[in-house]
Amino acid sequence: MPITYTNRKGFKYFLCKGVTKTGKPRYYFAKEQKGEPVDEVPQGYEIEESVNAVVSLVKIRPKLIPYAEWTCVEDALARHPKARNYRIAVKDKQVIVYEGVGWDVDKMMDIFKGFPILPNARERLEADRDRYTQYTPVMRFILDDQETREYHAERWCYSGSIDDWIYAGHSGKIDKLAKKLIPKLGTDDFFELY
Repeated sequence: MPITYTNRKGFKYFLCKGVTKTGKPRYYFAKEQKGEPVDEVPQGYEIEESVNAVVSLVKIRPKLIPYAEWTCVEDALARHPKARNYRIAVKDKQVIVYEGVGWDVDKMMDIFKGFPILPNARERLEADRDRYTQYTPVMRFILDDQETREYHAERWCYSGSIDDWIYAGHSGKIDKLAKKLIPKLGTDDFFELY
């Protein structure tokens, strides 16, 4: 049975196998079965879905950030008033926070206030937003020292002349950084972090 994967947007992908110009096997996901079907995930690889629902086959790498540390960021995000608008990804020595780009359900509901709308309009808007929203990185926590488990925080700078990561003015344990910095996401205070 060919390997399939359905991403968060509800699209089904097939794991396919091709050959590179040098004759080595090349694995990729496609919406339609192409090349040689693959019945099992190759040894040393795993299926990964990105924050933006891109499905790929990646090499299994040692996890440098333990579950207990990256879930501190997840927990802080869960307490954020706009929690549904954020996602995280753990890559190498970083915990990256992504913010959804697109419509805000509360603002959409305000626009249609006073008009007859379907009783489940909010739920449908939230489901569509969750399915189609694209996410962009806005903050990251980078592991500086594996022994002391010290991190530093960076935020994305939107000044136009920089458009890059800048130091967010804080270093320390990730749980304290997350509690202090995550509430600033989506506020004017975010732009004061430096």
